[in-house]
Amino acid sequence: MDTSSIPGLELIQIADVVAREKSIDREEVIMAMEEAIQKAGRSKYGHDLDIRAMIDRKSGSITLERWTEVVEEVEDDHIHMTVAEGTKHNLALGEFLRQPLPPIEFGRIAAQTAKQVISQKVREAERARQYEEYKDRVGEIVVGTIKRAESYSITVDLGRAEGVIRREEMIPRENLRQGDRVRAYIVDVREEQRGPQIFLSRAANDFMAKLFTQEVPEIYDGIIEIKAVAREPGSRAKISVLSRDGSIDPVGACVGLRGSRVQAVVGELQGEKIEIIPFSEDPVGFVVNALAPAEVAKVLMDEVSGRMEVVVPDDQLSLAIGRRGQNVRLASQLTGWYIDILTEAEESEKRQEEIKLRSTRFMEALNIDDVIAHLLVAEGFVMVEDIVATELEDLASIQGFDTDIATELYNRSVDFVTRENARIESELDALKVADDLRSVEYLSMAMILKLAENQILTLDDLAELDSEELVGYLGEFGIEDEATAGDIIMAARAHWFADEDDAAEAETEDAGASDA
Repeated sequence: MDTSSIPGLELIQIADVVAREKSIDREEVIMAMEEAIQKAGRSKYGHDLDIRAMIDRKSGSITLERWTEVVEEVEDDHIHMTVAEGTKHNLALGEFLRQPLPPIEFGRIAAQTAKQVISQKVREAERARQYEEYKDRVGEIVVGTIKRAESYSITVDLGRAEGVIRREEMIPRENLRQGDRVRAYIVDVREEQRGPQIFLSRAANDFMAKLFTQEVPEIYDGIIEIKAVAREPGSRAKISVLSRDGSIDPVGACVGLRGSRVQAVVGELQGEKIEIIPFSEDPVGFVVNALAPAEVAKVLMDEVSGRMEVVVPDDQLSLAIGRRGQNVRLASQLTGWYIDILTEAEESEKRQEEIKLRSTRFMEALNIDDVIAHLLVAEGFVMVEDIVATELEDLASIQGFDTDIATELYNRSVDFVTRENARIESELDALKVADDLRSVEYLSMAMILKLAENQILTLDDLAELDSEELVGYLGEFGIEDEATAGDIIMAARAHWFADEDDAAEAETEDAGASDA
């Protein structure tokens, strides 16, 4: 762009056109032109000089000047002068001597350089404008035209910016081509070296939620709330909804007349099968809803570990699990619970195995028959230590027991635990188990021996385990969930924090003594 040959008003007109086309401020375009002229001026008069160009905003006339600053100590005589020299020009410290320079006749190389500078500055201003425009639009759906379609990403022309859909954010097997119109969800906008990057997604859960918001007025108005979405993009999805108006059915509203609303979303998502689930505050009810269309016979919930054991009729197993586990996996994602599916036969077999194991343990330890052992198991007793920890009156109140049976059971249990503890103490001594581990209140002697057999010999050894490891060691003793295991480990770590507090307190006391 050879600005030396362009009349002033025409220069201003060019700036106006560029600013309008690129949707950036006219002032930024003119400043870019000034910088280009300055660069050309330095090339002609010297790169060490402070050359400045000014374009009149009304007439477009160009002024080129050399600026020299008045300073106390001259570091560079190309751009500085002493106070004494400045006085000759009636200039004070910090002021500039401005010397007009002849206009530049741009050569081919200088004109090309100027054009590059202007283009770069305009591009930078355009990027800044794009970032400002899109940074607050994360979470919106935008519509654009595919500019480039490659195997690893798709570039989408959004009109005033470009967005990118990476492979992992595409719907699998979706055939998008250059020139196609596409809707996508803005997941992130980042300011990077190469300019603002607008990341789009068609696979995000929130994309489906936003599509329903566009199609269902009740969601847009806040009457119906989308509680959760679980998707396997392009294949199947579950979405849970809750109505804040008792007279409006949330599932019916989302389905629409003859399925028109949900079909509009399905069409946008390339035929993805969508199940709309009524949300329930009752976790069990919510899980049962989420596993639809499978029928559920029974649910066993473990709130501590966040797990649910769902029992289904034998003929419902494949439906509950779904193809390649898809149904139960989506239900788990939707509800936030780990769901384990069992048939009624499997559940019965599992319970029988547990009862048999526990009954055998009591029969061998206490020399009792299977009837009494089964009664103990039915009452929830797991270990012999549980009997010792129970009041005699509570034992005697068990159906089928009396005071004599309860007393005999209690005495045998005490004898067994005493003998076992003596045996275990001997083995713990042989394994050189530290006293601090033996004194952990959450662990029985049998548990401590099991840990010792796995080289867990001190309180610190226990503290350094993770929950999964501890469950692996102590699962047979009833420590079956990671939450309980985590509590034991945190209790074992308590002395670490106490030691830190003591050290900090000692340091404070030492500091106070030295001040005194």
